[in-house]
Amino acid sequence: MSHTISRRSFIGFSLLVGGCSALPVPSGLKTDPWQRAADIRNSVSEPNIPDREFSVLDYGALGDGEFLNTFAFADAINACAAAGGGRVVVPEGHFLTGAIHLRSNIELHLEADAVILFSTDPEDYPLVYSRYEGVELYNYSPLIYAKNSQNVAVTGKGVLHGQAADENWWSWCGSPRFGWAEGMPRQHEDRDKLFAQAEAGVPVGQRVYGSGHYLRPSLIEFYNCRNVMVEGVSLKDSPFWNIHPVLCRDVIVRGVTVTGQGPNNDGCNPESVDGMLIDDCYFDTGDDCIAIKSGRNADGRRLATPSQNIVISGCQMRAGHGGVVIGSEISGGVHHVFAENCQMDSPDLWYALRFKNNAMRGGKVEDIYARDIEVGQVAFAAITCDFNYEEGADGPFVPELNNLVVERLQVKQAGRVLDSQGLPGAPVRNIKLIDCSFDGVTDPSIVTQTRGLVLDNVRVNGEQVSSL
Repeated sequence: MSHTISRRSFIGFSLLVGGCSALPVPSGLKTDPWQRAADIRNSVSEPNIPDREFSVLDYGALGDGEFLNTFAFADAINACAAAGGGRVVVPEGHFLTGAIHLRSNIELHLEADAVILFSTDPEDYPLVYSRYEGVELYNYSPLIYAKNSQNVAVTGKGVLHGQAADENWWSWCGSPRFGWAEGMPRQHEDRDKLFAQAEAGVPVGQRVYGSGHYLRPSLIEFYNCRNVMVEGVSLKDSPFWNIHPVLCRDVIVRGVTVTGQGPNNDGCNPESVDGMLIDDCYFDTGDDCIAIKSGRNADGRRLATPSQNIVISGCQMRAGHGGVVIGSEISGGVHHVFAENCQMDSPDLWYALRFKNNAMRGGKVEDIYARDIEVGQVAFAAITCDFNYEEGADGPFVPELNNLVVERLQVKQAGRVLDSQGLPGAPVRNIKLIDCSFDGVTDPSIVTQTRGLVLDNVRVNGEQVSSL
């Protein structure tokens, strides 16, 4: 691990939740926006992990796929922490466990052919402070969790297997598609209650779910952490979202494979994150591949912490609701996101670039840049900007999307080029497409309540166009 200190490492944890930082730009100087992406890449540092190892085998772990190793993992992590940190090693084998809670200066490392099998018994996941769809609460622990920590990592060539299926976690979503039948638990009742509590200003300490409730946990969640890395591992069949850093700074997700076709199986969901790299990852998911968020409605406005300074590069997207997505829980805002050199291709991928918001969310999204994206096939539109998502125009908070610049987007097959629908009084503003080509387009674009659409050398089905 690198021993470089983060540009923001001097900031105390008490300051992580409030406010935001920005990379400095000299006053009055016009710069290439992609220089900012390079600056972000140079500024995000890897975790600094001490050079010592602790094997889970030395703390009673058994890799037979049957013995529950929750206490063995906890003992190894506690011993590592007591020594000042280091690497907790999981060797070859199948290790069944409940929640794994990491601490500062600790790397959980899976050797080749190591598989962590996560229990499907909800009682193996104690209450922790978390966020569910952008709203704070106490809920089932994510399968791997860290809070208020620095220098934390999950690495290696092994597999993190959530073991979610139609018969357990996924049935909670209340959809017959995932095994729900009359009499089975349905998450929507708890979900509606939680959202109502947030809108009413109920203190987070009174939003207690977990046992007896049906809000599914993420696979990996880092909450209010700094210098975080997930590298090399494969994530499979999460109960809910896969990688969910919340209110974190300096995050690296690199060389990770995420698969799972369950409900809400988003691949990577940075939420109110400042400074993040997502490099060379593979996503084949039951929902958005990468979805950038910043809190939902009243809770997002209460914390008022945007996601910003995020660079996505070299990723592959297969099935999913969107390749690179912003929204819909973006009440805290999102800005300065850069995506480049990605490949997307699947008849089950809905959109390549997707922006979703509404008048209950609000939130400002601006300065989003994408270049050199290759798309084989998407089902609906290459790009969509949707201010009518879920609650739509029924709300007092103005959604904003301003300055989306897309260069060299090459699409072989898409239903539409663009589906951009703002709201009366809240148009989508300033979309610029440069040197882009869209083939196999079957339907006209939808462009309503959109201002400042610029096409610069754009071809649709082989013909250069000046409007959509």
